[in-house]
Amino acid sequence: MARYLGVDGGGSKTAFALIDSDGVVLARATGASSYYFNASFAIVEGVLREGITEVCASAGIDASAIDAAFFGMPGYGEASRDVAELDAMPGRALGHDRYSCDNDMVCGWAGSLAGEDGINVISGTGSMTYGERLGTGHRVGGWGELFGDEGSAYWIATRGLNAFSRMSDGRLPRGPLHALLAERLGIGSDLDAVGLVIETWGGNRGKIAALATTVCEAAQQGDSESRTILSEAVDELATLIETTRVLVGFGDHDVVPVSYSGGMFTNDDYLDLFRAALQRLPAKYDLRLPVLDPALGAAVYAAKHSGQPLNPDALQRLSTTHTSTDEASTHD
Repeated sequence: MARYLGVDGGGSKTAFALIDSDGVVLARATGASSYYFNASFAIVEGVLREGITEVCASAGIDASAIDAAFFGMPGYGEASRDVAELDAMPGRALGHDRYSCDNDMVCGWAGSLAGEDGINVISGTGSMTYGERLGTGHRVGGWGELFGDEGSAYWIATRGLNAFSRMSDGRLPRGPLHALLAERLGIGSDLDAVGLVIETWGGNRGKIAALATTVCEAAQQGDSESRTILSEAVDELATLIETTRVLVGFGDHDVVPVSYSGGMFTNDDYLDLFRAALQRLPAKYDLRLPVLDPALGAAVYAAKHSGQPLNPDALQRLSTTHTSTDEASTHD
């Protein structure tokens, strides 16, 4: 019985999932962040080593018994000088070379579509798409908030703050967003928002991105500016998807499987807007609920990448006994 390890790295946590070729989950573990931009390589390697040790102990095996592993690492490929070290780290933790590495976006794609050709779009703190067709994969977006991250929670939140400032000045009529954001921020004076976000929060990306939920709430209460922001956000995501479709080689008449991950999609109204944006595109898209969480997706990808993909029965067993969790919906 072959065993496959999936590792979904992230900025807040690292998830480990060990499965067998029958689609049975043998063990899981959760470790600290593996975002090496915010830590040293040594710290990240320690996180990987501890997680591997934990899942192996839980499953009652040695790491040498893992037939293949896939490590999805946040930031992988975003600084070419670091790729060689990121590629080497898992080998030292595993004790063998039966593994591969890539960006953690691959975990979200592999989980959401259970390794099937198609496209996954992320709208969490950041945004991007990743798609594969016949072994060809492409990433689009994911440049970070300074360059873009269009359609992400951060992108939505900063536009919400901009609308708040214009409403405060009188450059826009005051809609529900103004009062809702003031309440959410807990400020007595509108200008206090500047000091809170920039000084107290230190411009924290996650705290700012969390304000996107208030933009969604304002839209539900009839705020026209918030509704416009959300409409523009899903249009940006649709552009990412359409670009990815062309790059991976889906034709104009192909039906392209699409799934999603990221906290923005937990809002039903946002998901409805996104679905409508997909329907406006000229190509045909089949929007699907995510099948697996990213850690299980990484394990499925490990099997596929090793040349021994899980058969349909194993994938069915995996999907029915371990359905998508909040881990998938919060991936960023």
